[in-house]
Amino acid sequence: MSSLVLPAAVPSPHTDQRGFLRALFDAAVARALPGAVIAPFMPAPPPGRTVVVGAGKAGGAMAAAVDALWPANAPLSGLVVTRYSHVPPAYRSAPGRIEVVEAAHPVPDAAGQQAAQRIASLVQGLGADDLVLCLISGGGSALLSMPADGVSLDDKRAINRALLHSGAAIDEMNCVRKHLSAIKGGRLAALCHPARVVTLLISDVPGDAPEVIASGPTVADPSTCADALAILTRYGIDIPEAARRGLETGAFETPKPGDPVFAGHAVHLIATPQQSLEAAAALARAAGIDAHILSDEIEGESREVGRVHAALARAVARRGAPFARPCVILSGGETTVTVTTKGGRGGRASEFLLGCAIALQGEPGVHVLAADTDGIDGETGIDAQGRVEDNAGAVVTPDTLARAAAAGLVPQDSLDRHDAYPFFASLGDLVVTGPTYTNVNDFRALLIL
Repeated sequence: MSSLVLPAAVPSPHTDQRGFLRALFDAAVARALPGAVIAPFMPAPPPGRTVVVGAGKAGGAMAAAVDALWPANAPLSGLVVTRYSHVPPAYRSAPGRIEVVEAAHPVPDAAGQQAAQRIASLVQGLGADDLVLCLISGGGSALLSMPADGVSLDDKRAINRALLHSGAAIDEMNCVRKHLSAIKGGRLAALCHPARVVTLLISDVPGDAPEVIASGPTVADPSTCADALAILTRYGIDIPEAARRGLETGAFETPKPGDPVFAGHAVHLIATPQQSLEAAAALARAAGIDAHILSDEIEGESREVGRVHAALARAVARRGAPFARPCVILSGGETTVTVTTKGGRGGRASEFLLGCAIALQGEPGVHVLAADTDGIDGETGIDAQGRVEDNAGAVVTPDTLARAAAAGLVPQDSLDRHDAYPFFASLGDLVVTGPTYTNVNDFRALLIL
C-alpha cells in the first residue's frame, strides 16, 4: 500500500463528487510520475560510458529524472523518443544531457523510425565496461518503429491501424509488432551486447510482463513467429508477402530466454497500475470512504466492461452488497474497442462510460470517472495522421441520461457509432488533463453514495 497524505484541498465526496473523483485520478497519476519513483532503481556509473536510450509516453519525464539524478561528473549521453507534446516543459526549455525527440503514437511515423535507427546506432560498438540505461514505458511499440527487413513503414502503419481497430488485446498486438520489428522483442538488447543493460519500466499492460511493455525491446521474448501469424489470422488482418514470408519461415524470430545477449542484464518495474490504484484507494480512505480495488488487469470490450461495472454499482447502491455504501470501486487494465463503424470519435474510457451510463439508467448516488493515465483517451478515433482526441476521459453522473435526452442525444446511437467523445463533450463532461508524462493505462473509479 502506498502512503499518501490527504491534501487539505481534496473535495468532499458528499458535496463535490466530480472533484473527488478527479482527485483520485490525480493521485493515481502522481504515484506513477517518473520523478517520484525512479531514484531507488538508478544504477551506479560504470567504468566506461553510460548511454541512455528509451521510448514511451513517459520517456521525456524519465529522461529528465535520470538526468537530474546522474552525477554531474559522470559521463552521460543518449536519445529517448516520446510522443508529440509529451516532453515536460522544464526539460523542453532547458534540455539536459539526454536528447529527447518526439514521434507519432499510436500509428508510427517517419520521426519514430528515424529515432529508432539513431538509437540502434548509438548502442552498437559498446564494450563490457559500458552501461546502457533503457527507459521504457507504454507507447514505445509505436514510437520505436524500425521495420524488419522487407517490411516498409507504410506496411507497419497499416498493420498497426488494423490491430488497433480489431479488438485484439495488447499482448496480442505487441506479439505481432515485435516480430515485424528489427529493434523490439529483445533485439535492442542484442544490439547493445556486450554492454550491460539496465531497463527501467513503467507498466501499462495487464500483468506487468516486461516482454509485453512496449513490445519488450531489451528483454527475452517467449512468443514466436507462429504465435504472431495465428493472431493475424484470428483477426483477419492481411499483411504483405514479405512480412508473411518472414513469419512463416521463422526469419523474423526474436531472441529467446536463455540467450547469452541477456546475461547480466537487470529489469526493474518502477511504476505499475496496481500501485496507482492503491494510491487512489488510500486517498479515498483518508477522506472517510471505503475503497475496493477490483483488479488492475481488466481486459475486454470497453462497453461490455462498462456494463459489468454498472451492474456491480447497482448491486451496491440497491442492496449494499458486495460492498457497503458509501464506497469507491476502482479498477485498471486495458480494455479494447472493436471498431465496426468508421468515423466515430472517442476512446476506450469514453466508450466504457457510455456503456456504463446506459446500463446504470440514472441510478441515484452513482458517479463514475474513467480516464487514461497518460492524459489521452485511447486509440479508436485515430485519423489518417494518427491523431486522437484531446481528453483523458469523462464522467457519468446520475443525471447523465436525462441531460442527454434534453440535449437531443441518443446514447445507444452514439455507442453504436463509437462516437462517445461528442456525446460527453455536448454535456460538458469530458475530463481534459493534457499529457501527464506517465502511463499506467486505464483508471476507473465508481463512487456509490
